[in-house]
Amino acid sequence: MPVAWILGIETSCDETSAAVIGDGSIIASNVISSQIAVHRQYGGVVPEVASRQHMKKITVVVEKALQDAGIGFGDLHGIA
Repeated sequence: MPVAWILGIETSCDETSAAVIGDGSIIASNVISSQIAVHRQYGGVVPEVASRQHMKKITVVVEKALQDAGIGFGDLHGIA
């Protein structure tokens, strides 16, 4: 039976993250792009700056997560 692959994306604060999970329990990849250095100059997270950084990083992070998992976008069964 083929593995059900799910791409999880997290952008709720100051890290842009993507992970590929197989069959609900296999962590095939986990990629995190941190914004700590960007926000340090402001003394904390600035939501507008964070959202712009997510837009810059999301494609690279997702592509890396898929590559690390050894699958393509067409192999996904869902996105969370």
